[in-house]
Amino acid sequence: MENNDHPLDVSVVACEKYEPQQAKAALLELLAPLGGLSFVKPGDRVVIKANLITFLKPDKAATTHPVLLSALTELLVERGASVVIGDSPGGPFSLPYLKRVYAATGLNDCEKAGATLNQNTEIRETDFAEAKVMKHFTYTAYLKDCDHIIDFCKLKTHGMMGLTGGCKNMFGAIPGTDKPEYHYRYPNPTDFSRMLVDINAYFKPTLSICDGVMAMEGNGPSQGKPRKMGLLAASRSPHKLDLVLAALIHMSREDVPTLAAAYERGLIPSTVEELSVSEGWERFICADFETIGMKRGILFTDENAGLKGRIRASIMKAAVQPRPRPKVEDCIGCGECAKVCPAKAITMVEKKPSIDYKKCIRCFCCQEFCPIGAMKVKRTALSRLMEKIR
Repeated sequence: MENNDHPLDVSVVACEKYEPQQAKAALLELLAPLGGLSFVKPGDRVVIKANLITFLKPDKAATTHPVLLSALTELLVERGASVVIGDSPGGPFSLPYLKRVYAATGLNDCEKAGATLNQNTEIRETDFAEAKVMKHFTYTAYLKDCDHIIDFCKLKTHGMMGLTGGCKNMFGAIPGTDKPEYHYRYPNPTDFSRMLVDINAYFKPTLSICDGVMAMEGNGPSQGKPRKMGLLAASRSPHKLDLVLAALIHMSREDVPTLAAAYERGLIPSTVEELSVSEGWERFICADFETIGMKRGILFTDENAGLKGRIRASIMKAAVQPRPRPKVEDCIGCGECAKVCPAKAITMVEKKPSIDYKKCIRCFCCQEFCPIGAMKVKRTALSRLMEKIR
């Protein structure tokens, strides 16, 4: 496992509401056991990589809340840093598009705290020889034009990954319109997760923080239901952070593919009990948190199995794997799902989406970017039965 210079792996503190003074005090308490912001020197340029998935207001619980981003900005400015806040949401990585997202998500308020909202839309390509799967990729340049990256994610469910946390949040390094290509390039959740771990290994965020004051359950990561958790969490490792976040919403390492990929590389222990976490953090666990899809741990997949074993696993996977399904009566016929589908598995028939499941790669981009939440994650009857037995 990776070394950690600080005795606490993950810090968790209470933060009941998005109120400026309370947010700033909670961040100070949160970061103190991790060494605070001592890594920041006067003159440093710090990028806060927020989760700005799409045009959603802060009260929808889909994006990192601007009150927290403002509070963190103030703390960084007090240390003499210049602060840039940014992301590449789903859509064109262009200045007009970004400005619309900033306005919708309330980020314009962060400028009053001293932050600059990223306006650099330059894109670069790089080779990454140390990567497990993603040896070459395209990324948003502003993330490399800094001294430190602070990964400030939002606690949410996710159709493909089970959980949106620190690791998944760094997928925002990929330009918005390029994201479907990466889903298509890595359609298997295992390889997609390895790719996400590669991204984190390349950018090496100095600190990962999670906004769990209001989380999102159900049909996340964009159209689920707000759920009050009343907490902030942070770690020097996005993967250790995610292991605790999973436990907070009653999931385990086996339920989250990015955690399986991190464990594979020795970046996290087998269970959350092996981490050093803030005393009393268990009081925040939400046993009835509504998650998405099936527990992936019951698929019994094994890459080292023989031919018969792999065939059995493939049949089992097809029988129990969740799939996107439109709720036709809610659909407004905008066609956004068809536009964003990387596998071109969706066609609009009489202004309603029709999905070719032979082409569908279960990336759930359609569900993630449906503007009204009409696309749902549907579990099979067999998967529900197996989950009940388990």
